[in-house]
Order: sequence, then structure tokens, then C-alpha cells
Amino acid sequence: MKSVVKLLPLALSPLLIAAAPPPSAPPLPPAANQALAREALAEMIAVRSVHDVGTAEVAAILVKHLKAGGFTDSEVQVVTDPKYPTQANVVVRLKGKGKGKPILWNGHLDVVEAKPEDWTLPPFQMTEKDGFFYGRGSSDMKQDDAAMMAAIIRLKQERFVPDRDIIIAFTADEEVGLEQDGADYLVRQHRDLVDAEYAIDTDGANGELQDGRRVSMKLNTSEKTYVTLLLEVTNKGGHSSEPRPDNAIYTLASGLTRLAAFQFPYKLNATSRLYFQREAELQPPAIKADMLAVAGPTLDQAAAARIARDPSFNAVLHTTCVATMLSGGHQENALPQRATATVQCRIMPDETPEQTRATLVGVLADPEIKVTIPDKVVSGPESPPDARILDRMQKVTSSMWPGVPVIPHMEAGASDSLYLRAAGIPTYEINGVFEDPRDSRMHGRDERVGVQAFYESVEFTYRLMKETSKAN
Repeated sequence: MKSVVKLLPLALSPLLIAAAPPPSAPPLPPAANQALAREALAEMIAVRSVHDVGTAEVAAILVKHLKAGGFTDSEVQVVTDPKYPTQANVVVRLKGKGKGKPILWNGHLDVVEAKPEDWTLPPFQMTEKDGFFYGRGSSDMKQDDAAMMAAIIRLKQERFVPDRDIIIAFTADEEVGLEQDGADYLVRQHRDLVDAEYAIDTDGANGELQDGRRVSMKLNTSEKTYVTLLLEVTNKGGHSSEPRPDNAIYTLASGLTRLAAFQFPYKLNATSRLYFQREAELQPPAIKADMLAVAGPTLDQAAAARIARDPSFNAVLHTTCVATMLSGGHQENALPQRATATVQCRIMPDETPEQTRATLVGVLADPEIKVTIPDKVVSGPESPPDARILDRMQKVTSSMWPGVPVIPHMEAGASDSLYLRAAGIPTYEINGVFEDPRDSRMHGRDERVGVQAFYESVEFTYRLMKETSKAN
């Protein structure tokens, strides 16, 4: 950011803390734009764009619609890493007046695998049923891709000229992990195509329904870094008929018991402090009091411990490490020569993998347990909850759903935002779909998005593109 960061006021205005109205009829896109978004979503869901297949076919669908919508060859770029020829990225640019650096929008085109025998409907065919669109990617995140595509085509056809360029990067292979990633490739190898003042990633945060009521719009301004550590104990082994105290499995198990009893200290950053201040207004009195105590000038440890009983709140209060895989021994009548455990850590944005490893070495308290970080780790800083940006997102949210507050949040998971932030592009995750988190089917069986929620998201995306493209 070029200017000094200004944080939002600590308290919500009466307008924002008012109870959100029940679902009504928010504004929707014109019929033709709705039809375009629906058609593109159906076409994309029909493509099994898992890692082994790639995203080239989905990219071709987007290019087809973008060019039919008025974009020229020079405004739509298909970019492919030569090492991964089936993993195509699409970058489209709506030229502006040059009154500021561009705003980058980002969304991935790949999906996780779905086995037809596990679903009650065909996973790679969009089915409309009972007010929902079903199909793999309907939630994560081809519906967001369709919304961004429809929104920028609508702007193009309206001859809208933004103050600054609007860029959308539709990227490959977000779901595959760290083997390769389209957003990472673009910022490393084609920075000129995607360089921006900040980015909006539509993967992740969205509107939250509670008992059918729209209660909040989440906005991820930071995310924890995931770090995998390998714990390993080796031993000369021997015959099982002659057991000894130096057993690799026992040594590892003792260390894991110490790890299970340990927790990292509670801490906050600017995002999580603002999150608890705002989320408190939506909670029952006891939880509200604890959240405000946690978010105060001095973090209340007792209040944090009570809040942390909820795993979703615990996840944003501190770094967490948990054993997820275990292996030991090689034959039932032999003493184990090796025992290993995989520990998955989600660390706070201002901490490093090396610090986390050092902490675990101390907790395990046994030099026989070797602790390594076997894979590449990518970490990005917190994107500041800048009032200029958040005010615009609140303005658009209020224009669609009066009374719904935008609440900054730190994501415990990971997304392409990690690579953008690491490259120095502050990134904010938001999309216009409202859903009940208790009914989320992302990556799961019978994945779906509400029909009405989808069309509302298309309109929200259009409005937010216009609003964020204004000069400062």
C-alpha cells in the first residue's frame, strides 16, 4: 500500500450491528447476464478439471465467452507453465484510465476429485434441484469463476471504463498443494500481467447464514501458514523375543504424548483482534463478553481459553500443531527400526517454520526424535485491514443486504492468496455467496450452491468490481 494504513474503528456503528433482515429479494443481474453465468457454470462443472486432467478445457470455455463478450486477443491471455502443459491460466484485463495501479481478481479453475459412486447425482454434470445447483466445483469454486467472468463481460458491454485496470487471473492447480500453482507461477514468471495494488481472491470467505438469516459477510485479510513436520526415531532393532527399553515406537509415542499436552500461547494480530470485536456483536452475552475481553488492550487468557473450546475460534487464536499420520515397525516379530509421525502445523502469519520446529523440538524433549521440515513452505504476511478497502466492501455489501456487517477474519486454511501476499500483493478474500457453514459441502459429496445465492453473487461481484476500481 502506498498510503499509511488506517484501521477501522473498533466498534461497529448501530447500522452494522442491527439484526440482519431475513432473506428477501436483493438486486440481481439482468436476465441475459444471469443466463450467461449459468451457462458458463454448467459448462465448467462438466469438465473434470482435477490435477491429472488439468484446466486447459475450462480455460478454453472462459476464453470463448470472454471473446464473445467483446474482449480482444490482446486483452485475454492464456498462460501455461511449460512444465505443466495441461494446466492453463487465463488472464483478462479491462483497461482503465490509468488513475492508479490495477486491482487483481483471482480464482482457481481446478477441483478436487469426485467419485460418481459416492454421489447421489452426477458430480461432473450440473443439476438444478430444490433450489440448488449441484456438481463438483459448484461451491469451490467454479461458481466464483462464472461470477467474475459474467461481471467483467457486463462491464465491457456497458462500455464502462474504470479509473484503473481490472484484471482477473483464472488460475490452475490450487488444490494440488505445493507441487505447482498457477497463481504462484504468474507472480513469479509473468508479474507484468498480474501486478496490482491489491488483489481480491474469491476463494474462501463468504456470507454466513444462521437459521436462514444473513448474519455477516466474512473477509479474509490473512491466513495461517501450513507447515508439515516429520518426526522420526530410528533404532538398530532386533528380535521381538528380546525387547529392550530403547524402542523406537515407545520413544516416539512418549514424545507425541508431550506434544498432545502442549499448546502454543494465545496471540492476536490486527485482523483477529478486529474479528473478535465485530464477531462479539453476533454472539450470546457470555461469549460476547469473552470475545471483547480477548480483543481488549491486554488479551484475557482465561477468556481466550473459554472461547478456544470452539475449534473454529481456537484455530485463529494461536498456532496449532497436530499429529495426523503415524507409522512404525516393519514386521511383527522384529523390534522397530523406525517410527515416524507426521505433524501438521498451522502457524500465525508473523511466525516462521523454523521457530515452530524449534518449539516442537523443545516440547518433544528427546534428542532421539529427529524433527525435519521435508517440503517447501510458503508464507505470506497479514494484509492490513485497511479502512479504505473495507469501507468499499461494506458499501457494496450494504447495497445488497442492508444491515449485514463485513467482518475481517484470519483463515486457518490456505489458498492462492498465500502466493500473492508472499509476492507483495496484499490480498483480500471475499465472495457474495451466502451459506450456512454447518451445511458446507466444499470438497464433499453432493457439492452445491443455492441458485438464488449464485445469482446474488454475480451481482455482488459486478458491484464490487466497479467500486474497487475507483481511484483513491
